[in-house]
Amino acid sequence: MPDMRTPDPFDRAILRIIQRDNRTPQRAIAQAVNLSTAAVQRRIAAMEKAGIVARNAAIVDPDAVDLDITAIVEVHLTDERSATVDRAKALFRADPAVQQCYYVTGGCSFILLIISPDMRHYDATTRRLLSDTDFVASFHSFLALDRVKAGMELVIA
Repeated sequence: MPDMRTPDPFDRAILRIIQRDNRTPQRAIAQAVNLSTAAVQRRIAAMEKAGIVARNAAIVDPDAVDLDITAIVEVHLTDERSATVDRAKALFRADPAVQQCYYVTGGCSFILLIISPDMRHYDATTRRLLSDTDFVASFHSFLALDRVKAGMELVIA
């Protein structure tokens, strides 16, 4: 079995296919990568066990479920001590409105992607996570006018 820390060319080919559609039958994947179905099944299971395939999920169009507000939010913490950063990470990780969260360098501490059905809900989210939190010094919101591209598919060479 290949070293799962460094996927080989077969693993990479399998990953490219299942990123586009993880419901692709293993028989079709096997044909596309020139392996047996059993080998594809073993490789996918090994990549899941190793954490290379972190999870299988459906990508839902926010517009289709009336989630009309997409906000990109810069968050500035009061300080960058480990305890403060860890508290912020835990808070943002636990909130379902936060779709993505990045701890970053540069002018701010975090970049959040927050999805809400409307401005009232967005306001409640920012109050709960940011305004009423003692370790957030300030935040700046950028509201998306149009979703030009959204995806989670990684470019795998």
